[in-house]
Order: sequence, then C-alpha cells, then structure tokens
Amino acid sequence: MYLGFIIIVLALVLMSQHWLSVISGVTGSILFYIDVTRGEEQTNIKKFGDDYKRYVEKVPRMNIAVGIIRLFRRRKREGV
Repeated sequence: MYLGFIIIVLALVLMSQHWLSVISGVTGSILFYIDVTRGEEQTNIKKFGDDYKRYVEKVPRMNIAVGIIRLFRRRKREGV
C-alpha cells in the first residue's frame, strides 16, 4: 500500500514535468519512506513482537525487485 502511494506520487511528478513538482515529489516520497520504516515498523514490533520481526525478515520492505527474486527462489525450492 505504501509503495503504491510512492509510485503514484512519482508518476504524477513525471506527468507534470515541472522542477518544483520534482523537488516536492521526491522529498515527500523520501520523508514518507522514512516515516514508514521508523514509525510504522516500530509500532508493529511493539504490537506483534517476534512474529512481526520474523515476517519482516521474509518480506521485503518496499523493494519490488527483491520481492520478485525471493518469490522465484521460494517457488524453485518448493518445486512449483
């Protein structure tokens, strides 16, 4: 969900093609990413504990490429 928001913001920046939009969009996306990684994850760790920590180890934070690579590796190991 959060990654989708960042992608939408960056797409809007590319559509507008104005230097002010680029600066505000990139800055906003970076600040949003920092908020998600520090705020949301810490809240979830307090709420769910070790289960959430194990989940974070399996699922990439906001990296589509790593997620796809892990999916293919997991399928290859499982023989699917």
